[in-house]
Amino acid sequence: MHVLANPRRFLAIAVPATPWCFWGGILLILAGCWAGLFMAPADYLQGHSFRILYIHVPAAWLGMGGWSGLTIAAIMQLVWRHPLASVAGRAIAVPGAVFTALCLATGSIWGRPTWGTWWEWDGRLTSMLLLLFLYIGYIALARASVERGDAGGVSRVTAIYALIGALNLPIIHYSVVWWNSLHQAKSISVVSMSSSIAPSMLWPLGLTVLGFTLWFTAIVLLRMRAMLAENRIEARLRRMSRG
Repeated sequence: MHVLANPRRFLAIAVPATPWCFWGGILLILAGCWAGLFMAPADYLQGHSFRILYIHVPAAWLGMGGWSGLTIAAIMQLVWRHPLASVAGRAIAVPGAVFTALCLATGSIWGRPTWGTWWEWDGRLTSMLLLLFLYIGYIALARASVERGDAGGVSRVTAIYALIGALNLPIIHYSVVWWNSLHQAKSISVVSMSSSIAPSMLWPLGLTVLGFTLWFTAIVLLRMRAMLAENRIEARLRRMSRG
């Protein structure tokens, strides 16, 4: 990671990688959604309503994954003072919040025909809603840091906030185990490499998860490039004003 500390080295990789991630992600999303809508069979209990899974699961994954990225960026900022860590944190926060909101919206739409209600204050839904509020708080703190002119754009307080917010991630993950919940238990286990989802329904989900992950990566890279360009412009303007 320290190899990418130099913005020029980072941009040398980010610039060509961005379109590959963006368009590759779009193609995989379209392919996965098409397969999920027209090739996967209807669920024997939920019928066709389960198909929102192909948007809901990637959104949940990226909402949590985005905050994991914020946590890593915060550690790199506080421990190693990585010059791009705060830029990465700011770039991740907004798309992470958007995908968290998308997760809550699609979950609510899915819950109405499945559970008979749009919302239930159980562990998984409440902790996911808390994650959205945490994102909003991070975005506000980061914006305040930029307006104050803090070095790197994100203050140490904002980075510490990201670390504290990471405590919510295991709560989200294990909420269906710890508490009685309307939300179904986890269907996919990375540890045991097993799934309770039928293979005919599972492989389109793999496409959408990978596709949205690549698309999320492209958005973060675009935002980081824009922030670095803005920093360069501001630095040039300051030098011109002094001259």
